[in-house]
Amino acid sequence: MKIDDAVTATNEFIDDAARDRVVVRGADAATYLQSQIAQEIRDLAVGDSRWTFVLDPTGKVESLARIRRAGDDEFVLDTDAGFGDGLLARINRFKIRVDAETTVEYADADSPSVEHELARIGGGWPRMGFEIEPGKTIPSATGVTTFAVNFQKGCYPGQELVERMDSRGADAPRSLRIVDLPQGGAPGDPVHDSDGNEVGSVTSVSGEGGLGIAAVKRGADIGRLPPHVT
Repeated sequence: MKIDDAVTATNEFIDDAARDRVVVRGADAATYLQSQIAQEIRDLAVGDSRWTFVLDPTGKVESLARIRRAGDDEFVLDTDAGFGDGLLARINRFKIRVDAETTVEYADADSPSVEHELARIGGGWPRMGFEIEPGKTIPSATGVTTFAVNFQKGCYPGQELVERMDSRGADAPRSLRIVDLPQGGAPGDPVHDSDGNEVGSVTSVSGEGGLGIAAVKRGADIGRLPPHVT
């Protein structure tokens, strides 16, 4: 999956009613956001979108968002419901003498529809507050670095960690895997290997409880990798 195909390919995972939105508009909107996010947006056409990480200076994920160019000088970043304020605060953190106005628009729903959530879990796509803990999760642990980072762009906060792990070919201490669960499984439940060793924990569970996503220790052959991870 290519960066510019990822938004279309993940549409079934995303319930637009359950997304907070941060709007950035003004003469400096493009140049400022280009300096703050992990994705390249200078060539983004009006109406088009890409996935991006917004990182803290240490390289931890503050937000996984879609960024859409709504106009020449206007961008909309949408993220999971409940995390818009955090995204807004991070975008505003370094906004000094920048000709750009930022506002937040809140989701209509607190959580995605059952259908969207089933698709997301079946596809192994991370969700804020479940697979991604703001300020703690490293990008490589999400499985979506390929789609949310442009490795040819210039500097931005948190770039050093991302580039270092990529250049070294380093694996994250934990990775996301799709796992089959017993009925009644819940986020936080331990995951064990065939020898009974605890190797991870459940992060998301489908409505029926039979399928989930788990964060699994490096080297543990449990479940299956999401289809977008190569």
